[in-house]
Amino acid sequence: MEIPKTYDPKITEDKWYSHWLKHKFFKSVPDEREPYTIVIPPPNVTGVLHMGHMLNNTIQDVLIRRARMQGKNACWVPGTDHASIATEAKVVALLKEQGINKSDLTREEFLKHAFEWKEKYGGIILKQLEKLGASCDWDRTRFTMEEDLSEAVIDVFIDLYNKGQIYRGVRMVNWDPQGLTAVSDEEVQHKEVNSKLYYVKYKVEGSEDWITIATTRPETILGDTAVCVHPDDERYKHLHGKRCIVPMANRSIPIITDEYITMEFGTGALKVTPAHDINDYNLGVKHKLEVIDTIAADGKMSEAAKFYVGEDRFTVRKKIAKDLEEMGQIVKIEDIKNKVGYSERTNAVIEPKLSMQWFLKMDKISKPALENVLNEEIKLIPEKYVNTYKHWMENVHDWCISRQLWWGQRIPAWYDGKGNTVVCKTKDEAVQKLKGLNSEVKAEDIRQDEDVLDTWFSSWLWPISVFDGFKHPEGKDINYYYPTNDLVTAPEILFFWVARMIIAGYEYRGKKPFTNVYLTGIVRDKQGRKMSKSLGNSPDPIDLINQYGADGVRVGMLLCSPAGNDLPFDESMCEQGRNFSNKVWNAFRLIKGWETSSEKQSEANKIAVKWFDSKFNEQLEIINDLYSKYRMSEALMTTYKLVWDDFCAWYLEMIKPEFVDGKSLPIDKETYDATINFFEKILKILHPFMPFITEEIWHLIKERDEKDCIIIAEWPESGKTNDIVKHFDIVMEVITNIRNIRKQKNISPKEKLEVFEKVNQGEIIKTYDDIIIKLCNLSKFGYVTEKVDGAFSFVLKHAEFFVPLAQNIDIEAEKERLTKDLEYNKGFLKSVQVKLANEKFVANAKPELLENEKKKQADALAKIKAIEEQLSGLN
Repeated sequence: MEIPKTYDPKITEDKWYSHWLKHKFFKSVPDEREPYTIVIPPPNVTGVLHMGHMLNNTIQDVLIRRARMQGKNACWVPGTDHASIATEAKVVALLKEQGINKSDLTREEFLKHAFEWKEKYGGIILKQLEKLGASCDWDRTRFTMEEDLSEAVIDVFIDLYNKGQIYRGVRMVNWDPQGLTAVSDEEVQHKEVNSKLYYVKYKVEGSEDWITIATTRPETILGDTAVCVHPDDERYKHLHGKRCIVPMANRSIPIITDEYITMEFGTGALKVTPAHDINDYNLGVKHKLEVIDTIAADGKMSEAAKFYVGEDRFTVRKKIAKDLEEMGQIVKIEDIKNKVGYSERTNAVIEPKLSMQWFLKMDKISKPALENVLNEEIKLIPEKYVNTYKHWMENVHDWCISRQLWWGQRIPAWYDGKGNTVVCKTKDEAVQKLKGLNSEVKAEDIRQDEDVLDTWFSSWLWPISVFDGFKHPEGKDINYYYPTNDLVTAPEILFFWVARMIIAGYEYRGKKPFTNVYLTGIVRDKQGRKMSKSLGNSPDPIDLINQYGADGVRVGMLLCSPAGNDLPFDESMCEQGRNFSNKVWNAFRLIKGWETSSEKQSEANKIAVKWFDSKFNEQLEIINDLYSKYRMSEALMTTYKLVWDDFCAWYLEMIKPEFVDGKSLPIDKETYDATINFFEKILKILHPFMPFITEEIWHLIKERDEKDCIIIAEWPESGKTNDIVKHFDIVMEVITNIRNIRKQKNISPKEKLEVFEKVNQGEIIKTYDDIIIKLCNLSKFGYVTEKVDGAFSFVLKHAEFFVPLAQNIDIEAEKERLTKDLEYNKGFLKSVQVKLANEKFVANAKPELLENEKKKQADALAKIKAIEEQLSGLN
């Protein structure tokens, strides 16, 4: 079988992904095996693959592929989220391009357009995940607005309403004037902006006095219904119980007192606008103030404002400031920085607004979600997020679950126009229920609530609903796959998705929805900025895959992504990933290019095989441990070093047959077979990170049945390790030092050298001499009892090594080198001795740590003695 000179990911990736799909390697059905389950955080149906998706889904695929190789029944459930606000905005924009306004359509007509859009564009991101190599069970793909999942959402709403957990009322909400809907606190992004603080004076009624307030929002003055001061503020005690006049509106409003006021902020006098600020609203409720809603749903001034009606709130801000100035009621204007809330979906400035909405009570239902994270029944990785989670959950507010949209699950509440409300699935049920409250009600009088439920009210059920846990609560799937194992997601949705799934899990299954939550960092550019379309600093992931191959991009992403820490993405990491693919490919080509012979295995090869076998087992233990701690980046780096350094740079160099007359000599079959076995093991531990190239090489190593694929190969078991690894670390240092002398003295690698070892303590070990001779191209490696005059030297542990060279030694340069080496070792010895002189350290340190420090001290003393002797010999 001819092996191509270069690895071509374009051909390989499509070939093997189709092969895996054809043989249903991603498919999972309940059986007797241990399940391993991940549910994908469903990307928005509007979405296309971005760098955050790349990182998140690469990690999920690594976990699922390894679990599959461990013999577990690996099930990765894909799907998409209907994304109410984002999708409706897309569809409205598309219709506008066609000359159609949403207001001209019925609800049913609009939904028809929305579903057509979803069918045409909704699957793009899932197809892109295939290019990444995502091994999802595509037969299980779900959509949060498909019939069964929507029915589950409605059933849960009805159930919680019947339990008294859901209620309807007028509350202050975050209003998105562009999306024309309420949004939750978690969907508001607060940004620091440059603003102006306007100092405006109000005439005190029946006197010549004035009271000055400070506001960043003068457009809301028209909705003021009080001015509030602190009861202990001496400046305003003479105004207690009096009234003042609202500028322009000429309305008389009371001057009230409340300890809520901060005397030091602004003027210490606060204008109170209950309709347009949550804190003002709370003051208004407490003091029974009038509510005047001066800003309409679209962000324009309402009829109640009486001035600037129909004009945008920000236009009015400038106009009213100018008009007040002309009236002589602006005292001063200051430039300030303050935080302003923006809608995460539309980027419109949020307007606090009183609105009739539906809410879910969160105080009691959320308790198990906090308890089971604090007691580590559910683990957050990294642990630093536990405190953040605890703070959120201890300060949780009722969840506003209604949205003023058409795209989503419509709230199953029905009204008879006489003040009666019932909650049920169908209009027929509603008629029967309402007749019990109003005998004269007719079907045509009944209307359903116009609002839909918050998108998160469907996705909080995701780990249950994807397995039809509401439709078939005792079904095979839900009882086999639930609770799931790992959830991989972003910290920014820890509260409004992760926490809510935990709440739903305990409410509806009495169990946690997952055991571990792996929180990825944010992908940032080299300047530390979050990657986004608006900044133009985010590469297209598909372009990266086309340039570097999926394996290269996966490796590049993971090399710089420690759990929970932001990922400073650099495209050069993808190049490094591609280079690693090429390294693996070239190593394979090298091995397959060797011919074998029936000759007996040499002692050097025997040692090399024994060493790498032990080294592999040692590193596999470390890799498995890193996986167990979800330190994915470190698991990859350990694998990377094992392949690049230990296997390619050391092992293959040790066993590589010599070249004679331009042709490679044959290698003994025993060593060759061991090398192929090692390479297969390496491919297995590489596979979760680099699925495509490992599958390609797996099938090139030898003829295999088409179902004998690495994707379902058995994960290696770690075997014995022995002292050869420790011994060989010293051998590697010897070789490196000899090579450095060659480099420093510009000696050709082809020129043979002699090296002599003087053992100052312990027995002489000659086991590795042949390997040193081969890798350093030596004519001789001997042992001496005295130092060799006129030779370059170095010290390792309890031995000195001498390299006699034909060229004369530069005595002064050698003295300088040895003196620097001596100073370094004396400094190192001092640091160790300080540690050992610390009684607290000695008393508390583990025995093995203490022993290690003592060993460092002994080694440093031996080195210092040897260097001092060498310096003495040069004088």
